[in-house]
Amino acid sequence: MLDSRLPLALDGGGLEWPESGPIAVFAPSADADLDGVPKDRAEIIQDYYPAHAAWAARGFNVNVLSEGRYSAAVVCLPRSKLEARAMIAKACALSDGVVVIDGQKTDGVESILKAMRARVTVHGPVTKTHGKLFWIDAPAADCFADWEAGPALTEGGFWTAPGVFSADGVDLASALLADALPQKMGKQVCDLGAGWGFLSAHVLTREGVEAVHLVEAGYLALECAKRNVTDPRARFHWADGTDWTPEHKIDTIVMNPPFHVGRAAEPQIGQAFVASAARLLAPQGHLWMVANRHLPYEAELKTRFAQVEEIGGDARFKLFHASRPLRKRR
Repeated sequence: MLDSRLPLALDGGGLEWPESGPIAVFAPSADADLDGVPKDRAEIIQDYYPAHAAWAARGFNVNVLSEGRYSAAVVCLPRSKLEARAMIAKACALSDGVVVIDGQKTDGVESILKAMRARVTVHGPVTKTHGKLFWIDAPAADCFADWEAGPALTEGGFWTAPGVFSADGVDLASALLADALPQKMGKQVCDLGAGWGFLSAHVLTREGVEAVHLVEAGYLALECAKRNVTDPRARFHWADGTDWTPEHKIDTIVMNPPFHVGRAAEPQIGQAFVASAARLLAPQGHLWMVANRHLPYEAELKTRFAQVEEIGGDARFKLFHASRPLRKRR
């Protein structure tokens, strides 16, 4: 973990911060410990809403996007290789000093280290807790320019970006759900965990829809959705799907909920989305949902809804229709 490797690098390992100036920290997890980064100089760059909010609550300076110049930078490697490279390129372009890279072996830190050694002088690494931390001196602004990546059109004509769910094209589970959606879905519809907007685009073809609320925790994913869903009935919300609250109750919710933040499956995230859907829906509201077949959502659905039925799917995915959310008695 960063909090175990960074102090070692700073305490006799050869890493030193510049005497002044802001230090950008790219994409630290919500529970990361930035021991070794001066809090009054740290600027957290985090576009995942729950983590963004968590850092702000801890009193850190937090931004969605990197702005201006930095005296140094720390990059916490994400799972996506393309996203990791883009993040490193951004850090190198904006830093006037040292750029620190930290990541777990399961997140590809070894391949990133090898690729960077082929281009620049790398210091370290510090190896501990199944990961590595290393750093480079102030690089030329264009040293990793070819690693830069942003929103781009897929072959299917949709805008996606590195690190966004299903960045290479339409997710098969979402495509199954889109084909199963009814023709009438009510006036107010919510796409909970909307990603880059595939399901919302389909919902807007249905009769009688007055508004579709795209709720998405990933800022870049939502920016892609704004390019993909240009219908004026679309409403975009950068928010955590488990605690977002609209002005009025929703008639129908569609969702392909996330089930991990890191690499390990965390079914409780999807279960929290089910609970949130029940909270958001009108008394006669409907939920249309797709999930990986191995994930245990049936019990949570039956706890939260009066009517639940599995309506199909395939060997990998299962489709659910749930209606009439249950309200807790006071």
